[in-house]
Amino acid sequence: MKDTILNELNSQGINYKEVEHEAVYTIEDMDKLGNIFENAKICKNLFVRDQKGKRHFLIVMPEEKRAPLLEIAQKIESTKLSFASEERLMKYLKLLPGSVSPLAIINDEEKDVEVILDEDLKNEKLLGVHPCVNTSTLLITPQDLEKYIKKATDKLKYIKI
Repeated sequence: MKDTILNELNSQGINYKEVEHEAVYTIEDMDKLGNIFENAKICKNLFVRDQKGKRHFLIVMPEEKRAPLLEIAQKIESTKLSFASEERLMKYLKLLPGSVSPLAIINDEEKDVEVILDEDLKNEKLLGVHPCVNTSTLLITPQDLEKYIKKATDKLKYIKI
């Protein structure tokens, strides 16, 4: 998976820096690593579904923010949101829990997943996102992340979280 993502970034001419580190499973684990990410804003990624399981969303936001799912649902004109199951995560993004990343959108071949980015991410110099493995973080500009996502899907929306 990581190689596929790196190859795609390279084929699009997207610059990134890879920082390898011990395995992390939560934002708290990332924080314990210290400032090894060149002051990049680490992204929190949530894979959720609507109440009937017909719509799926990949929400990407700054690490320090909480995810008010009711408010987000209203802003994206969805019914109540809840976390998607492991089965849905595998079906739509071909991922295991703990490896959710906006870079995984290239696995959504049917283009079913809607990507929701927090508007605040646009103002950051660098973002930290992992290439679907928890032992590596890629530092990438918000503009290049948007470019990458837009090549994979036309279902990208910015909202204020």
